[in-house]
Amino acid sequence: MRVTVHESVAAFDAAAGPLYAADPVRHTLAHTVLDRLRDRPDRAALLVTVARAGETVGALLQEVRRPAVASALPPGLAAAVAERAGTDLPAVNGEVPQAEAFAAAYTARTGRGSEVAMRMRLFRLVALTPPPRVPGCARVAGPADVDLVARWQAAFGAEAIRSLGPPADARPGVVESMERGGGHLLWEVDGRPVAYAAARRPVGPMSRVGPVYTPPEHRGHGYGSAVTAAATAWAQDAGAREVVLFTDLANPVSNAIYPRIGYRPVLDALELTFTERA
Repeated sequence: MRVTVHESVAAFDAAAGPLYAADPVRHTLAHTVLDRLRDRPDRAALLVTVARAGETVGALLQEVRRPAVASALPPGLAAAVAERAGTDLPAVNGEVPQAEAFAAAYTARTGRGSEVAMRMRLFRLVALTPPPRVPGCARVAGPADVDLVARWQAAFGAEAIRSLGPPADARPGVVESMERGGGHLLWEVDGRPVAYAAARRPVGPMSRVGPVYTPPEHRGHGYGSAVTAAATAWAQDAGAREVVLFTDLANPVSNAIYPRIGYRPVLDALELTFTERA
């Protein structure tokens, strides 16, 4: 078995790309992180692969100040990769067995602790069924909407359980996403935005919807379901053959509404934050 810490995104992509491509739904986070790093390799923090008999059998990647993504790291390889992962990872994200195994190996080596930031469920679209009889309509947000979208992204981050917290200023990320071809959908009633959902530009065959946010004063009217369906349709029109989204398992509303518009559960995932040494 050979563990390699890659110095370049291109080398990591060549080794791990086929592993991620074999199951783009399961590795949705890794796909979008790697897609960003291809354009901005300076953001790469940790790129590790594990090979056996010349074949890549495990991978972990991390973007600066973001959780490491362990979706392609089998639990049996966690200790070998943790040995090469430094001591300052902020968090790890992945399917429950992979995330737990890596966190256990990493904390054992570093003496740091870990705590659950969020328990999630990954859903995959089977057949889109937009909700009926929801007042209003969707439109694609543009440059004039950046401030509103940034405020709502920050509000979403403040409500959700997030390991690293919302960015101090969400505007740069919104602008970058729009420039990279991401879809930002607003649901409007009488010309007034009442809900928001984003969809990543398709990477290979896959696009991921999220975040989805409805301000408290507009909840309970189906706007969140409607704008999620609109973002899903946008992703399909943009060429995605697979559309996925994550829900927070602590939020029973989101876990109930997405199956109604055609999503079905695939797996449960976990984000664990690494705490300081005792």
